[in-house]
Amino acid sequence: MAAGAPAADWSRSRSPAPRFRLYDRVELTAITHEAALPRGLLASGTALNLYLRPLGLTRLATDRAAIPLAGGPHGFARAEVIVRRPGRIVAAIAAVGEIRTWAAAEGAAIAERIESALARLSRRRPAFAGLALDRPHLMGIVNVTPDSFSDGGRFLDPARAIEHGKALAAAGADMLDVGGESTRPGGLPVTIEAERERVVPVIAGLKDCGVPLSIDTRNSAVMEAALDAGATIVNDVSALTHDPASVPLVVRRRAPVVLMHKRGEPATMQQDPVYDCAPLDVYDYLEARLSAVGAAGMAPDNVVLDPGFGFGKTVTHNMEIMARLSMFHGLGAPLLLGASRKSTIAKLSRGESADQRLPGSLALGLVGLGQGVQLLRVHDVAETAQALAIWRAAEAWS
Repeated sequence: MAAGAPAADWSRSRSPAPRFRLYDRVELTAITHEAALPRGLLASGTALNLYLRPLGLTRLATDRAAIPLAGGPHGFARAEVIVRRPGRIVAAIAAVGEIRTWAAAEGAAIAERIESALARLSRRRPAFAGLALDRPHLMGIVNVTPDSFSDGGRFLDPARAIEHGKALAAAGADMLDVGGESTRPGGLPVTIEAERERVVPVIAGLKDCGVPLSIDTRNSAVMEAALDAGATIVNDVSALTHDPASVPLVVRRRAPVVLMHKRGEPATMQQDPVYDCAPLDVYDYLEARLSAVGAAGMAPDNVVLDPGFGFGKTVTHNMEIMARLSMFHGLGAPLLLGASRKSTIAKLSRGESADQRLPGSLALGLVGLGQGVQLLRVHDVAETAQALAIWRAAEAWS
């Protein structure tokens, strides 16, 4: 929220309760849950994918038997094992020690995959853009657009956008994400020239504000201009697939990147998106993109992954992914969650407008923090910073 903006009055929402109730559906129908870990995985010779979802996260200070999650302060001693074959997905929950014993009995190939997955889940994440990831960080949003779903037009003037960015940094943002093209559902593309003209003056005006700057763009020409102006991070909603020149550019510039999942283009991505199993499909996509950029020469420590809350996903898809965020640590990279003010909040609540979704944004952010997410991309920095401070204090006393 910009300095001096009026506080939202949450009591004034008079919209009727929505008909949709996600909590009537308590598990993914695509996954068959079994009481015991599946046997004979290699007997059929069918290709399979394995996933581990850490469960029951605890503070390592109080549970030294737990395995660290992403090298952070939390750990896990139980996990959900998910086995995906063509046309069938099964899952079972067990203690990590039991999972290791089961994997060894299934053969060296399965044991190696489980140990590799546990290593990726537990490996300490190195600093990203100079920020140590032993605690969560906030990415403040600076939209220099006339049509953003949340604050389109408010900061189209460069001077106002610069003032807003400085206010976010002062309020507790650890980095700022500057964007000049709205990628909201239904959003239409702008010319590269227009996008560049919007963001470059703002980045130049913020380069000495004391926090790293990120450029939110799909276009390599805008990326390069922004990096020249003072940005250090590239945040691409297309995971560097929209523009073929993007990957060579960020590799050459050694720029840290955020790779996000989305399905389709912004103008049409919410028109009946379909997944076999949203969390696993998104995981597989991000794994493939991580492999692709690595093969192109990008340092793995320069990549953050974003499951793309609200991008080509229904409410159910979004919440299925939220429930399994801890699984995404198995990709071995830091995670960013961008759920701030998204329409899913209104659809699960009372149809609130974007500027009335702070409580839901905070709730989703805390769900992410509880599953080890390292970066939250938010509009309301001061409020989220306060929630984060209280969450960390409560964790310290637990």
